[in-house]
Amino acid sequence: MLVEGLIAVAAAGGGAIVQAAGTDAWAGIRSGVARILGRGEAGREQAELERLDQTRAELESADDGAGSERVQTVLATRWQTRLEMLLEQLPDAERQQVATELQALVQQAHAQAPAQSTHNDFSNATFTESQVLGSGTQNNTINR
Repeated sequence: MLVEGLIAVAAAGGGAIVQAAGTDAWAGIRSGVARILGRGEAGREQAELERLDQTRAELESADDGAGSERVQTVLATRWQTRLEMLLEQLPDAERQQVATELQALVQQAHAQAPAQSTHNDFSNATFTESQVLGSGTQNNTINR
């Protein structure tokens, strides 16, 4: 059974795979995950590349809204499970090395993620009781 820290690394890895699909980070994340899961075997690595490409295709074909969020959750969980299974079967020394590699990939995905932010401009607004009336621009940024 994995310790909590390794489960968290696997969860972050699964999330990073889903978040990176369709972004500039995808090529690096895709090859890194395939290398980690392939464990030096070309055939296994190719199979993982195909699974990753299927993940990206599923994400791209998902509808916007709740359906898309559900697909993202399912796929992130699927990759988390695959990563957990890999970590469970490795000897302790190798397990720590793979966890470190996964953490590096997660950091890479976060560093290359598109920045999103929220900025509300209330400079021309009138505050009435608990309502805000006015016009202006709104820019959204979500940092994950």
